[in-house]
Amino acid sequence: MSAPRKNNKWIVALSVTFGTLMGAIDSSIVNVALSQIRGAVGATVQEITWISTGFAISMVLVMPLTGFFGRLFGQKNVYLACLALFVIGSALCGLAWNLPSLIFFRALQGFGAGALQPTEQAILRQTFPPKEQGTAMALFTMAVMVGPALGPTLGGFIVDNFHWSWIFFINVPVGILGFFMVWRFVHEPEDLKAKARVEAEHQRRNMDWLGIALLWTALIALQYVLEEGQADDWFESPLIVVMSIVVVVTGLAFVVRELTAVVPAVNLRLFKDRTFTTGVLAASAMMSVMLSGMFLLPLFMQEMLGFTATQSGLALMPRTITMIVAMPIAGRLYTKLSPAVMAGVGVLFTATGQFFLAGMTLSSGAGQIMSSLVLQGVGMSLMMVPLQTIALSTIPRERLADATGLSSLLRQIGGSLGIALFATSLTRQGVVAGASVRAHLVAERPEVATQLAATRAGLMARGMDFASAQSTALRSFAGKVAQQGMVLAFEQVFLLGVLLFVAILPLILLLRRPKQGAAAPAHIEME
Repeated sequence: MSAPRKNNKWIVALSVTFGTLMGAIDSSIVNVALSQIRGAVGATVQEITWISTGFAISMVLVMPLTGFFGRLFGQKNVYLACLALFVIGSALCGLAWNLPSLIFFRALQGFGAGALQPTEQAILRQTFPPKEQGTAMALFTMAVMVGPALGPTLGGFIVDNFHWSWIFFINVPVGILGFFMVWRFVHEPEDLKAKARVEAEHQRRNMDWLGIALLWTALIALQYVLEEGQADDWFESPLIVVMSIVVVVTGLAFVVRELTAVVPAVNLRLFKDRTFTTGVLAASAMMSVMLSGMFLLPLFMQEMLGFTATQSGLALMPRTITMIVAMPIAGRLYTKLSPAVMAGVGVLFTATGQFFLAGMTLSSGAGQIMSSLVLQGVGMSLMMVPLQTIALSTIPRERLADATGLSSLLRQIGGSLGIALFATSLTRQGVVAGASVRAHLVAERPEVATQLAATRAGLMARGMDFASAQSTALRSFAGKVAQQGMVLAFEQVFLLGVLLFVAILPLILLLRRPKQGAAAPAHIEME
């Protein structure tokens, strides 16, 4: 075995980040192209959402089993196989000829993307020395956070200037380069490979097929409920009710099975570690609010302010650029500051940016949005780097793949749960706020009568008769009322995000840096 060269850790980091970044981008890049894809494959609005739902479901099925597959086939081999599957799925998505084929190929993409995040996280933890763990997790967090933020911008540019299939084809050359770099530069240490072989033999003799079946059933049902619940009016839908029952029953059965199995497929006993549990739960809660904001803000800009997809994507760029700049700095600060203090300051920055977003009106411009997003970019960097780093700081190196799989799964579920919660809240707040505005805008009020009369007069001056002008003026007024109601709804939902950020603070204050050497990570050998 040759000694690792001085800077090879950066080559390893660059190699494994390609796949994670592409997978993260693909979780959001499709959203801006749904209308074009819908027209191309002849799907309804309800049907086309399945290209996102199928991707999300496939991802969560693989994430918690990363350690399981790594022991059977090798961590590097799992990464390469999943990256190859992701690239092949991407190419096939661009060639899809109808909706069923596109959904199937997106599911292939999701299966490939599912193992990329947890495997990269484990490799980086094993590659960087203990004093540089913050830097390693800054690199990982940058890929995980920048990907979804960059997706709409990149997707909007591609859709506006090229055919929609290029949002998938663009993954192919980047994926091939990433595959070659991982194959060439990343190598597992011999002691971990030897341990994995012993555990794999024990695992093969006691395969936990029942645990895997229960896990996949629970995750498919849960992800379906979170992805489709809003469209189906939640528990008004018999199918959502049935799927929710399936989640509870199979979820409980899965926990019992994994705690009693000879060799469980998913190591739930890792949650006995308070540091791991606290860090993962806090990071998942943060992700639920942050991804919800990434979902809501483009919606506000396009629906309320009239931005195009490209314009809204460009308005989001300051947060992305800020995170790219701030995360390496946050990684270095991790060794000098208390994780609780660092993450707490990050929460305050992010909550302040969210509060400014809640003050947006129909006259708000890109400047107000961008300044708020810069604050959020700084805050997200200060929050997520210590959370991601400390969560795995006490995990033995041979269990890192199991731990990162669970961590990635909970982040993904947290994001889906947050989007479902905020989307439902926005819809209901829109109804309540609209009714509240209408209650105060009655024809007897002088200012209302004056506005209606002015609108009617303008229409009559263009040649309309009195009756038509009156009817049109009333419809216009009703539209403005509905619009103002939605502005108030967005305000309430953004403020809900502020409250949730603040509510997470007590959990963050529990974070404690472990004693040095508690779970010293190993270096991955490199040629």
